[in-house]
Amino acid sequence: MRNPASLYCLCLMLVVAATASAQFGFAGPKIAHKAAVAPQADGTVRVAIQFSMDKPWHMNSHTPLEDFLIPTVLELGTTPGVSLVSAVYPAHKEVKFEFSPTPLAVYEDAFTVGAVLKVEGALPASLPFALNYQACNDKQCAPPNTLELSVPTGAALTPEAQALLDAVDWSKAADIAMAEAAPEAAPEAAAAEAAPTGATWQEVIKDFEITAQTGYSSKADFLSFVKQGKGEALSSSGGFWAAVSGGGAGGGLSTLSTPVLILVVLLGGLALNLTPCVLPLIPINIGIIGAGARAGSKARGFALGGAFGLGIAASYGALGLLVVLGLSTAFGGFNSTVWFNAGIAVFFVVLGLAMFDVINIDFSKYQAKVGIRSNKGGSYAVAFFMGVVSALLAGACVAPVVIYTILYAQDLYVQGNAFALTLPFLLGVGMGLPWPFAGGGLSFLPKPGAWMTRVKQGFGVFIIAFAAYYGYTAWHIYDQKNVDPEAVRASVEAQGHEGWETSLEAALTKAKAEGKPVFVDFWATWCKNCLVMNETVLKDAEVLKELEPVVKVKFQAEDPATSPVKEAWEHFKLVGLPAYFMLKPKA
Repeated sequence: MRNPASLYCLCLMLVVAATASAQFGFAGPKIAHKAAVAPQADGTVRVAIQFSMDKPWHMNSHTPLEDFLIPTVLELGTTPGVSLVSAVYPAHKEVKFEFSPTPLAVYEDAFTVGAVLKVEGALPASLPFALNYQACNDKQCAPPNTLELSVPTGAALTPEAQALLDAVDWSKAADIAMAEAAPEAAPEAAAAEAAPTGATWQEVIKDFEITAQTGYSSKADFLSFVKQGKGEALSSSGGFWAAVSGGGAGGGLSTLSTPVLILVVLLGGLALNLTPCVLPLIPINIGIIGAGARAGSKARGFALGGAFGLGIAASYGALGLLVVLGLSTAFGGFNSTVWFNAGIAVFFVVLGLAMFDVINIDFSKYQAKVGIRSNKGGSYAVAFFMGVVSALLAGACVAPVVIYTILYAQDLYVQGNAFALTLPFLLGVGMGLPWPFAGGGLSFLPKPGAWMTRVKQGFGVFIIAFAAYYGYTAWHIYDQKNVDPEAVRASVEAQGHEGWETSLEAALTKAKAEGKPVFVDFWATWCKNCLVMNETVLKDAEVLKELEPVVKVKFQAEDPATSPVKEAWEHFKLVGLPAYFMLKPKA
C-alpha cells in the first residue's frame, strides 16, 4: 500500500468522477482498433489488436499499481472450438497526474495486446473479443466500459498486419503457458501464493456456500454471527440481517421466528374475511360456485369451497413470485436507495388511508367483465377459477393488504430471506381457510355489522406503522451519507495491515486452498456505520480472536450501479451497508 492520503485522494477522485460521468451521460473517449491474425505451425493462432485513443485520455494498465483500480483486460467471446491460451499485454508507463500524488501505471495513445488461441477444427471467419477498461484524463474518469469487437480471420498478412504482430512480445506468452502447465503446488505453497488465476470471483464462489450474514451489530450479535458462519453455533445472528430463514430485514416481522411469522400471516389472511368487502359476500359466492345447500352433500360443498379457497391462495402465491422475483432481478441494489424506501413509505401511507376510506382502491367492479356467472353444476374447475379471479380483483378492504404483503415480501427477499417468497401464498391460505367450511354448510361465520369497519381500520393502522418504518429507513440511509469519506477509508486501511485481503477472488482462492471459512466485509466511503463497526466491534480483542482462523476480505461496494460492484450487490442481494457474510467451501 502507498501513502493513505494519496490513496484517498486518488480513489475519491475516481469514484466521484465516475459517478458524475454516469449521471450526466458522459461516455469517455472513442476507442479505435485494428487487428492482425496469423496461424502458427504448432496449431495455435496469434492475434494482435492495437487500441488507440486521443490525448489526454489513458487507461489503467493490466497490472495497475493500486488494488482498487480497474485493470484493462482482453477477453475472448464464446466461440465453439476456440479457447484463449494466454493474453500478452504491453509494458505500461508510469505517469504522474494532477489528481494523484504518486504515478499511475497506464496505457496511453496506442498500445497492442496479443492473444494466443487454441483452435480445434476450422478457424471461424471472425473472432469475438471484449476489452474491459476504464478511461481517465487528468481531470475526470469515464464509467468502466466494455468494448466489444469482431476480428476477421481471412485477411491477407500485409506489412501493416505483420508490424502489429511484431509489436507483441510473444515470448511472454510462452512464459504464461509454462506457468499454467506447471505441476500443482503443495497446499501450503498454494495458500501462500493464492492470487487471481483468471477466473472471476463469480466462478470461484460457486465452490462456496453462505453460512451466515449480518449487518450493523452489537459485539454479542456479531460474535454469534461469526460462530454460526464457522459452524460453531446454530443460533441466528441479530442486527440488521436478523433472519427468519437465513436472513431478513432489520425489524418488524423479520425478527420473528419462522413458526410465529407463519401464524401472523395466516391470521392476517383469515382476518381479511372479517372486513366489510368480504364477509357479506361469502354466502353469495358460495351460491355462485354451487356449494352450500346447492352442492347436494356437505362433502361436495366442502370440496367446492376448498377449490375456491385454493384459487385465492394460488393467485396470491403466483402474483407474489412474479412481483418479488421480477423486482429483485430488475432493480438489485436499488432497494437500498433513499428514494426507493421513501417511495414505499409514501405508497404504504396511501394504502393505509384506503383502509380508512380516505382513498378508494377497489378492482372488484371488473369481476362482471371477466365472465363470472352462476355455476349451477358446481364444477371444481370453475370454483377454482372464480377463487383466482376474486382474489386478483379484490375489494377495497383486501387489495391494500395484498399489495403491502407482496412489497414487504420483496423487501425481505432482497435482504437474503428466501422464506419471504411464501408470504403472499400464506396470506391467501389464511384468507381461503373459511371457504371449505362455509361451502360445507357450517354456519360459524359471524354476522356482518359495524365492527367490520374496525377490523378494516386495524389493518390500516398496521400498514401505516410500516410506512413509518420505511420512512425511518429512508432517513437512516440519507443520514448514513453524512460521513467523512477519508475517516472511513483510513479505518479500512488501518485494518489492511492486519491480514485482510482486498481482492474477493484472491480471498476465495486462498480459502479454498486452505479449506478455511471466508469473512466478507462490504463497505463504502459513504457508510457511517462501516466506520463505527471498524472502530468498535472489529477492533475488539475477542472478535479478532474469533476471526483468526478465517480468511478476511474487505470489498469496497461504493456504487451499486456500476460494474464490478453491481454484480456483487446482485449476487449477495445487498440492500445496505455495512453487510457482513461468512462463507465456507462446499464439501
